[in-house]
Amino acid sequence: MKTLLLLRHAKSSWNEQDLPDHDRPLNKRGQKDAPRMGKLLKDEDLIPDLIISSTAVRAKKTAGLVAKACKYKRKVVLKHSLYGAEPAAYLQILEGLSDKQMAVLIVGHSPSVEETVEVLTGSLDVIMPTCALAHISLPIQNWAELKEQKVKGKLLKVWRPKELS
Repeated sequence: MKTLLLLRHAKSSWNEQDLPDHDRPLNKRGQKDAPRMGKLLKDEDLIPDLIISSTAVRAKKTAGLVAKACKYKRKVVLKHSLYGAEPAAYLQILEGLSDKQMAVLIVGHSPSVEETVEVLTGSLDVIMPTCALAHISLPIQNWAELKEQKVKGKLLKVWRPKELS
């Protein structure tokens, strides 16, 4: 059994209109929400074995704040292929992981995060606002089993920052 955690990046800033989309930073709310989700991971005993993030500034910063708050000790792996990606890019990354990784967190973007939840679980219309976290249980022993595209995981929970106390 593998655990996949999908996190949409925290709220980004639109203050600098001339910045390319890839370079937009987090706003104040995003800087507050990301550590809260990291604390949630720690409190729920869901500290990942591996964190993978899009290279977009807002995603990298979200991943860093979450990692620090949940006491993740390894390096965050950056994947440019997650920026503007289809679910297939998420699956391709997962399929190539070491089977030693039991729980993996991917920090990405909308609509890719929601679409990946749908592909892996069949759950339709999952709403993932900024910094929302989906917890998926996958009935596999090896990440490569995702290539078969017959795997149906179970969406255990979606946490949204506004719903946290």
